[in-house]
Amino acid sequence: MARILEVNSVKVSSIQQPKSRDYKSFFSFFLTALLGASVNFITQILYRNYFDFATSVFLGYLTATVVSFVPTKRFAFSAGKTGNTGREAIKFLIIALVALIVQVYVSKFTLSWIANPLFPGLSPFWREKGSHVVGMGLSFLANYFGHKLLTFRSTGMYDKLRSRSPKQGEEQL
Repeated sequence: MARILEVNSVKVSSIQQPKSRDYKSFFSFFLTALLGASVNFITQILYRNYFDFATSVFLGYLTATVVSFVPTKRFAFSAGKTGNTGREAIKFLIIALVALIVQVYVSKFTLSWIANPLFPGLSPFWREKGSHVVGMGLSFLANYFGHKLLTFRSTGMYDKLRSRSPKQGEEQL
């Protein structure tokens, strides 16, 4: 959206840039996601020794989710002192579940439909790792936008649900 500024009777047009706080939030989330992605990637390799590909991706993601909640809350979205940790944890898990589904199915799809048919000369390990990274990338986007728009933001939904529930001591009709 263009905006016109008038400075000393001279009109200057400027285009509004995204706020630096948005860049900082994205960069901070990227760094915390890098921690989670590292945990995800390494633990998936370890879990792969005991489970099939999809299960190891699933377990690696769950491990990374547990490890990354606090850094994401404190650093990426500066929500360390909101007093809503319980609600945020529930919303975090809901978004994480959606991103988990994205990661597992994109990883499986990429392995089955792209990596295996197009790169049969690569070892299975590298085809799986490449597929896993593609799934992690799309999961990163689902996580970022979900957490930014829902998890660490007051949506008012909790207050609405709370106001509709019967208070203690009141009888239901």
